[in-house]
Amino acid sequence: MAPHRQTILITGASSGLGAEMARQFAAKGHDLALCARRTDKLDALRAELAAHHPERRVEVRALDVTDDDQVFEVFRAFAADFGSIDRVVVNAGLGKGAALGTGRYDANRETAMTNFVAALAQSEAAMELFRARGRGHFVMVSSMSAMRGMPKSMTTYAATKAGAAHLAEGLRTELYGTDIKVSVIYPGYISSEMNDQVDPSKVRGMVSTEVGVRAMVDAIEKEKASACVPPLPWAPMSVVMRHAPLPVLKRLI
Repeated sequence: MAPHRQTILITGASSGLGAEMARQFAAKGHDLALCARRTDKLDALRAELAAHHPERRVEVRALDVTDDDQVFEVFRAFAADFGSIDRVVVNAGLGKGAALGTGRYDANRETAMTNFVAALAQSEAAMELFRARGRGHFVMVSSMSAMRGMPKSMTTYAATKAGAAHLAEGLRTELYGTDIKVSVIYPGYISSEMNDQVDPSKVRGMVSTEVGVRAMVDAIEKEKASACVPPLPWAPMSVVMRHAPLPVLKRLI
């Protein structure tokens, strides 16, 4: 059975999947270190959590994950606040993008810097804390799009999520057999602020934020090495996405 991870640091916690993870982890008895750029939303979330779970400790800090120095400062400050951080969830991400060569390098670069380079900085900062303690749980939130190269506006996003997953997988290989555990979470279509312009009725398999995050939290609490969430349809779909011939894949996506 996985150990109880008392204090959890979540990046990108002001809305969407991050905010819902905070709600569900608080309900399970965890203390929380929450960070994001929008401190007004963080403050509102902290007030909400205090009203529902007054016994839980929740600290918030402003963080732009693309500011390398700030990432290390905030992670270290949270560790000082609580005495230790038991689990870090690298969740902050960006969904911008355009087909390559269509004049939107700015959007693709911003996505790459946020979803991969900033994920590297968060990974460095988290592992600094865990190596010092000799234990911890590192969680990378990737995406089902990481299973295979994606077309058009998804090309850069999928590539960054694959890269982030490989960062975590490399750590898992290195740390196998130690008290530092590594999980990669591959969410499928989960309604969130990132995709609020998408009509859920037109996307097969899209679930609500609450339902999707419940599957994420369950996998994280069990400290699974990797998990496609929700498991149905995404666990079997991951096999199809990885191995289907290209003509078949193009009809699916």
